[in-house]
Amino acid sequence: MVLHAHSEHDSEPPACLHLIDEKATLTAGEQLAHALRPRMTIFLRGDLGAGKTTLTRGVLRGLGFGGRVKSPTYTLVEPYKDSRIVVYHFDFYRFTHAEEFIEAGLEEYFDGDGIRLVEWPDRAQPYLPAADLEIELRISASGGRRLELRALSTEGRKCLENFTATAGSQFQDSSAP
Repeated sequence: MVLHAHSEHDSEPPACLHLIDEKATLTAGEQLAHALRPRMTIFLRGDLGAGKTTLTRGVLRGLGFGGRVKSPTYTLVEPYKDSRIVVYHFDFYRFTHAEEFIEAGLEEYFDGDGIRLVEWPDRAQPYLPAADLEIELRISASGGRRLELRALSTEGRKCLENFTATAGSQFQDSSAP
């Protein structure tokens, strides 16, 4: 498998992985956790049921969190403070207008050293800060999930390069759609 990261200003395709099952999605999240750094914002995109929360569960396990991980669909944010770094998992699926982000006072979570994992980021735009990394999960017609990662900042590029260097050999090539 050939994975690669690209700069934030070019048109190279994202790094892609085929995840054959839920276990592979969790493992990808655990591997990604080792590449994350404080203050990163990661946008998680994908249809309902695509595996965004499962990937987040893997990230949290990789960071040392052993408790229950649930989707923040109704609470908007779930903080996880007993991992090696504070992680805030957001889900803006239920927003009916972007101003709900400001009304709920969520902008304060984007200050500080925590890592922010954001599901349905488009529903809070233009109020969200820029992402460092964008991750898209899609259900594959051949089974499993297709994971695409795109660096959107210098920090995101470093993260993606570290992830692809360590995780690349664990997953099968996903160059086919």
